[in-house]
Amino acid sequence: MKNFKIIALALVFTTATLFTGCEAVKNTNNTQRGAGIGAVGGAIIGGILGNNLGKGGNGALGAVLGGVIGGAAGGVIGNKMDKQAREITTAIPGADVERVGEGIKLVLNENAVRFDTNKSTLTATAKANLDKLVPVFKDYADTNIVIYGYTDITGSADYNLKLSTERAAAVRNYLSSKGLVSTRFNITGLGIADPIASNETPEGRKQNRRVEFAITANTKMIEDAQKGQ
Repeated sequence: MKNFKIIALALVFTTATLFTGCEAVKNTNNTQRGAGIGAVGGAIIGGILGNNLGKGGNGALGAVLGGVIGGAAGGVIGNKMDKQAREITTAIPGADVERVGEGIKLVLNENAVRFDTNKSTLTATAKANLDKLVPVFKDYADTNIVIYGYTDITGSADYNLKLSTERAAAVRNYLSSKGLVSTRFNITGLGIADPIASNETPEGRKQNRRVEFAITANTKMIEDAQKGQ
């Protein structure tokens, strides 16, 4: 599962200083990760880690980090997210799946969710790959999902912002049409922001034309975790 990455949160406390860090860890289990940060408020941890990572503050990574619960409940949530992330990786081998904090950042580039140039209509390839996500999302119904649309720098920033929003909406609408509860989804278009590759090459621009998902626990999952379920 080379595309399944785990970003673990490590906290070290001294008598005077709180240190926070973030380390990529492969082939490990995050069940204890949430419990390790229970002593500090989740929103504070999310903000600190978002700054330390230096990216994703307005995208999927920032959204996931901002939803940290911590404590024993965080450990329960983390365990469920571990399982879901593995299933997503199996369903779409080309996806970039990251377990971050107590959630999942999922990146689907044009190899997975492809749009025709200057259009927000899903292609047959895009629909086929989204179909693979539907059963996983149904099995893990107690999550909230934010869909972020991105473009490359071709065209004006305003045009790309609108196009990215339309593409994120197209993904949400398609998933909803397959029986997923529409209220689980929110959409945000970020246009040319947060490129993950150089816009100076065709290959780089292709990587930047992508859709990202931030998958976090909903209220029911949090309440169940706090009850030890």
